[in-house]
Amino acid sequence: MSTGVTISSISDYAILGCGSVGYAVAEELVEQGKDVLIIDRDESRVESLRDQDLDARTADIREPEAADLIAERDVVLILASDVESNKRALEHIRTNNDGQFVVARASDPVSGDELAELGADIVINPSSVIAESALRALESGELEYNAGKLAELVEETQNRLAIITQDSPDPDSIASAAALQAIADHLGIESDIIYLGDVGHQENRAFVNLLGIDLVQWDEIEDYSAYDTVALVDHATSSEMDLSVDAVIDHHEPDQEFEPEFVDIRPNMSSTSTIMTKYIQEFDMNVSEEVATALLYGIRAETLDFKRDTTPADLTAAAYLYPFANHDTLEQVESPSMSPETLDVLAEAIANRDVQGSHLVSNAGFVRDREALTQAASHLLNLEGVTTTAVFGIADETIFLAGRSKDIRINIGKVLDDAYGEMGETAGHSTQASAEIPLGIFTGIEISEDTRETLLELTEEAVKRTLFDAMGVDGSEGSNGS
Repeated sequence: MSTGVTISSISDYAILGCGSVGYAVAEELVEQGKDVLIIDRDESRVESLRDQDLDARTADIREPEAADLIAERDVVLILASDVESNKRALEHIRTNNDGQFVVARASDPVSGDELAELGADIVINPSSVIAESALRALESGELEYNAGKLAELVEETQNRLAIITQDSPDPDSIASAAALQAIADHLGIESDIIYLGDVGHQENRAFVNLLGIDLVQWDEIEDYSAYDTVALVDHATSSEMDLSVDAVIDHHEPDQEFEPEFVDIRPNMSSTSTIMTKYIQEFDMNVSEEVATALLYGIRAETLDFKRDTTPADLTAAAYLYPFANHDTLEQVESPSMSPETLDVLAEAIANRDVQGSHLVSNAGFVRDREALTQAASHLLNLEGVTTTAVFGIADETIFLAGRSKDIRINIGKVLDDAYGEMGETAGHSTQASAEIPLGIFTGIEISEDTRETLLELTEEAVKRTLFDAMGVDGSEGSNGS
């Protein structure tokens, strides 16, 4: 706008065409203390508006006269239901004064483009506005309904609620479980956060320790019957648990079918932490610093600090959590010290790297901490010219592989699925993924001290060849990138 003032400071408005939409806008502006001039060609309507102490005048908005009447107004809203009339009005306004801020009403995307080309600063389509408002109301109503159902389920718990995370829980899974535990506590129900695998990644261990989140390992539970309500949070399987599932909350569709009493699965959201933040808000709870910090980190980790698949819901959830979070703790979580095991794996991966173009594949050998593979894959992505990494190692007669990519042309999750989906288990998405392949599929050799080196050589050749093929590069002539 060329007048040099902000919209919030403007007091002079004109409304051209005062049907139901124009009248509603005029009422709101007058309520805010704005000076509003209304132009409409219907004399009886103008007379009625004057009876309500509104400044209204009779004129045809299609004629130059109307543009002259509102020439001194800072903002003009052209809101007639007839789009052709709105176009004519806009043409006259722009001929008279190119500095006025103009909002024009369209009827569809085509007329919206035409009004924009004629010089409208903002184009509104009532149908779209109504649809968006209806969807927001529907989302709000669904959340209120779901919160009621969730509260009903949790409050039916007689003994304890079991909140099950991913097998090796990541920040999103841990944070979401902590949020559900806070909700259960708010409702007067005791609960435990349970995981089936291990908390291996150093950032995840730091995350749990710094925030004081209590996790219970599945194998350490003495009496499973203590849990009469079971909720899977950011976790899509219960195959190893001899417990029926009562609730599933996730942002991914589950791999297996459940028939729980409560289900909230939203693939349109980037993190389960975002979903749980909305429940925290709906329950009108005083979110603790620990839970707020956990949820904020869960959202940031799942969206790569809002650089991957971020939705408006993720941003609004993060904005809500930000004032309650401990940002010093977040900084500590994001910069944990590196364990000797991880350092060894990284050194092995650097030494054994095979670079083809911008793709790097490396064998880290026999590993004790398979989570170190993911850290090695992330660190190697910082090498100059490298956009995709895959680091694999052997543990427990299984080949574990971690992949990372910043190449927008590659979906590393699909690459690993194409390469190993038929022989093992794969998971992930466009920027990070993992695979687990039974060692025997490649070798058929029993592991022993005498066969370790042979297994390593056979595995390296087979895994690298399969992966480079899936990436669409020739891996026959390797380079260590030096």
